Amino acid sequence: MKRKPLSYRSFLIGLAFVSALTGCATVINPVTGESERTVLDEPHEIAEGSKAHQQVLQEYGVYPDTKLQAYVNTLGQRLARQSHRSNLTWHFTVLDSPEINAFALPGGYVYVTRGIMAYLESEADLAGVIGHEIGHVTARHGAQRATRQQTAGIGVLAATILGAVLESQGVSGATDLAGSLSQGVAAGYIASYSRDQELQADQLGAEYLERIKYDPKNMVDVIRVLKSQEQFAADTARAEGREAPARGGWLASHPSNEQRLQEITRIAGQYKGKYEDEGHDRYLKMIDGMTFGESREQGVTRGRQFYHEPMGLALTAPEGWRIQNSPEAVAVVNAAGDAALLLQVAPTKAGNTHENIIRKVFKPEQGRTEKRSLGGFAATHFVGTSRTRQGQVRRIEVTVVTGPGNRNFMLVPSARDARTLQRNREGLQAAEASFRALSSSDMAAARPWTLQTKPYPRGGFAEMAKRSPLSGNAERELRLINGFYAGGEPPPGRLVKVVE
Repeated sequence: MKRKPLSYRSFLIGLAFVSALTGCATVINPVTGESERTVLDEPHEIAEGSKAHQQVLQEYGVYPDTKLQAYVNTLGQRLARQSHRSNLTWHFTVLDSPEINAFALPGGYVYVTRGIMAYLESEADLAGVIGHEIGHVTARHGAQRATRQQTAGIGVLAATILGAVLESQGVSGATDLAGSLSQGVAAGYIASYSRDQELQADQLGAEYLERIKYDPKNMVDVIRVLKSQEQFAADTARAEGREAPARGGWLASHPSNEQRLQEITRIAGQYKGKYEDEGHDRYLKMIDGMTFGESREQGVTRGRQFYHEPMGLALTAPEGWRIQNSPEAVAVVNAAGDAALLLQVAPTKAGNTHENIIRKVFKPEQGRTEKRSLGGFAATHFVGTSRTRQGQVRRIEVTVVTGPGNRNFMLVPSARDARTLQRNREGLQAAEASFRALSSSDMAAARPWTLQTKPYPRGGFAEMAKRSPLSGNAERELRLINGFYAGGEPPPGRLVKVVE
């Protein structure tokens, strides 16, 4: 629970400051050498990318490690100088997000998350990710998409940012976002690049890697690493009796089925040069100490516990329930996934009193309030009704509590339907009752995890797991982090990643 990701709100901001570029220009594509009609020539591409860049920084945040930022920028600039658009002023940024993600904006803006960096194995792997994203920019894929979407009634900025944002979030948010903006444009069409564009970006990424003396086969390695991560998520869900999660992050917007893997392998196999060391140790030393998973600012989940040290609060999920931490809210979710308690910070513009918050946020028509105490803090419980924009009556239930730091929070029980809500009432009440200020023992548990690099021990991943704070099957997750999820192991003494 930290900040909202790029969302409908952000798009409205973008649409407010963009002037519609209704005219088309003809440009020469730097990669193909062919002329193409566009609503984003290079000056406009750079200008709109710059505006969108500010939104990305505001919404995600920059990972606060100047040394790591400089390292990624230096590598990105090496690749960009060998690209088809070396004339652009390129920007490479590590975002403070645990999502496994990378994306680019038109005009030379490329982003990687610390989340994706945690699962890469070498500098050459990172170069493969960055090179692919540079390829999207050099081939003007964002501008091409903006041109296509304008005919469907979407503003240029909305079209270009929407594509990048859905890449950054995965297609899970595509339907709602596209429905809000395009009012009829197919969500899948907006959400991802075409297969031809993906193949072209792969080809360009391989070419740029070869030009800086890295073996293009590292692009294949990256896809395999991320496919292992996807398999780990599916295996973990099945072990917990849940459905496998939908593909998100980089894999969602960059389809990596077996056919595409074969194509990347074929492309990489065309290069037969002599290449430099992949930079395994150099890369691991650079990410040594990097935050792993949730950060202090986002709050951390430890089993059924949630701790947010900056806000000074803690929450516990009932037995059999789980914590889901997102930028918008913390959710305490039941095993079936059809009921949850949502914890959100009350918007400051709603006022300081519980009554004002309920009135301005939920706009009730009628209802009743009850004064309560929650974790020793003053709280107000409200049950009532309001109306949707379509005029339909809806039920409202919320507890507003003035918690640590005199900050107001909203706890909202939610369920698929009224019957499900009632069936889960006991769990929802238990989750709400767990709201509390951080204790001294909670403070110790609230420390974020970091990646550390150490020589691989003779006892292997099993020995590493004994010393790991990772919950569940720590050995499997350590294998995943180090690129050995499918089996095998590194030689003793080789640098590997551990979580501490």
